[in-house]
Amino acid sequence: MGAIYLIIMVFFLVQRATRLTNWALSLYIIQAIFIPVLMFLSGVILIFQGWRLDPILQFGQFLSFLIIIYFAIKDIVINAVYRNR
Repeated sequence: MGAIYLIIMVFFLVQRATRLTNWALSLYIIQAIFIPVLMFLSGVILIFQGWRLDPILQFGQFLSFLIIIYFAIKDIVINAVYRNR
């Protein structure tokens, strides 16, 4: 899923790079770099450690939670910037 997300983000950035502000473009670039890595790490943890309830599994779930919170805050902030234009 992380690899698919990376490919989608690259195509998204190519299409919208001229319309985004520098600040929003930098957020999307950071998102395109770090989110697939976190998604891959979380998936690997769930595949190999999903049968045990231990701190590694909890860390994987925490990474997934951080991804969701980041997307929510980013979308709220960027949508607020575009509404003010």
